[in-house]
Amino acid sequence: MVYPGAAEFVPDTDDLGALAEASQACKGCDLYQNATQAVFGAGSRKARVVFVGEQPGDQEDKAGEPFVGPAGRLLDKALAAAGIDRDDVYVTNAVKHFKFEQRGKRRIHKTPSRTEVVACQPWLLAEFNAISPEVVVLLGATAAKALMGSSFRLTAHRGEVLHLPAENATVDLDADPEVVATVHPSSVLRGPPEDREKAFDALVADLRVVASLM
Repeated sequence: MVYPGAAEFVPDTDDLGALAEASQACKGCDLYQNATQAVFGAGSRKARVVFVGEQPGDQEDKAGEPFVGPAGRLLDKALAAAGIDRDDVYVTNAVKHFKFEQRGKRRIHKTPSRTEVVACQPWLLAEFNAISPEVVVLLGATAAKALMGSSFRLTAHRGEVLHLPAENATVDLDADPEVVATVHPSSVLRGPPEDREKAFDALVADLRVVASLM
């Protein structure tokens, strides 16, 4: 399916509050039909680092705020362990509406399609241009491919200091932030219990790379 995209719904402003308000009216793809609300980013316009996840989860969809569920709490723990001040961070997602499959009373996360990610990208770029971050951290494969291109492999470049590809014509930013890709905190939680400490430590190691760039 070809979606019209969010561009026509994104106002020409660098006011994050105005952007967040406008996102509630977005119909750039079909995900708005079943989600409770759009979940825009959160944090200071003066944030030095922007963290980009995949999409809001069940708790985020209900609360209207990003990273407030279990993955968000684990991210906060990892930030503290890496020595990154939460006040220096802005958190958002590549897709602003929750995509899910209903199973009884439970809403089970479904990965957004590439076309849905591309349709939502104007919101993400508007956030970047409003903040002009020094560093962008891509959490998980969906977020990484959203900005680095569909051929990007997280496992091959995890923890490296990168830049957005110049040949990616869909990414038009006023700034040129350094980029670090790592796993999404939810992957640590989904892993085998006996491996979670090791996975958490690996996430913290990647975030220490981010801290060194600040």
